[in-house]
Amino acid sequence: MKNADNRRGRAGSGSEYGRRRSGGTFREARIDREQGFRDKEAEEDGRIIEGRNAVLEAFRSGKTVDRLLIQDGLQDGPIQTIRREAKKYGTMVDFVRKERLDQLSQTGTHQGVLAYIAAYEYAEVEDILARAKEKGEPPFLILLDDIEDPHNLGAIIRTANLAGAHGVIIPKRRAVGLTATVARTSAGALNYTPVARVTNLGATIDELKKEGIWFVCADMDGEVMYRQNLTGPIGLVIGNEGSGVSRLVKEKCDFTAAIPMKGEIDSLNASVAAGVLAYEIVRQRGWKAEA
Repeated sequence: MKNADNRRGRAGSGSEYGRRRSGGTFREARIDREQGFRDKEAEEDGRIIEGRNAVLEAFRSGKTVDRLLIQDGLQDGPIQTIRREAKKYGTMVDFVRKERLDQLSQTGTHQGVLAYIAAYEYAEVEDILARAKEKGEPPFLILLDDIEDPHNLGAIIRTANLAGAHGVIIPKRRAVGLTATVARTSAGALNYTPVARVTNLGATIDELKKEGIWFVCADMDGEVMYRQNLTGPIGLVIGNEGSGVSRLVKEKCDFTAAIPMKGEIDSLNASVAAGVLAYEIVRQRGWKAEA
């Protein structure tokens, strides 16, 4: 077991459980898949708000808008006002064809604007730290870098609750939010485990390091998790289902941990990887408490 003092500066150079594509079109390549997940959910759950006045009032009334769709090419005054509100709250904005909005619209009068409303309210990072303090435990956080599949997010929240993690942190952009599908998949855990949404995951890690928290990045090229010291205040970082933890976030982490695999394939589902590593943290914490 390595001493905790040697943990900083160990971020590896590999990818997480899945390989990042080469080239500069990753965002474009996955946007249709991402929209597919979210559009399907919004239609099923009735969480779409459409029309300029309705969307603007949603922002001004304090509703949590996960994502905003605006018809490509619209730049008039009301649209600019809506965009300013979206920027103020850090809402993800996508510009799409009118045909896409027509397809999603439930009233036929979208006026070039559709908004997706979160099914649950988000916590603050400070709330998660306060929860750990109230329990008299060193913070145990799970940070998710661009998880897109709502079933993965729901499963990870469920694991976080059962493993005793104090909360989950997700980014505002390029990631699924707290949809009804996430809530269902969490099997009720979303009612007990706070989820915070932040603008910049890397900056959040920097701030949490000031609180004495170490960060371990799940990476298939890292050192085997059984040889790592995963005790004390810790943040477990899990990456995107296909591309792993982004380079910028990985560089912020103190060290990397790999799950030993003996099969013919070299990847694990993101929620499974989170579960395996979370319970290694549980095992090491439990062993330390009894020693």
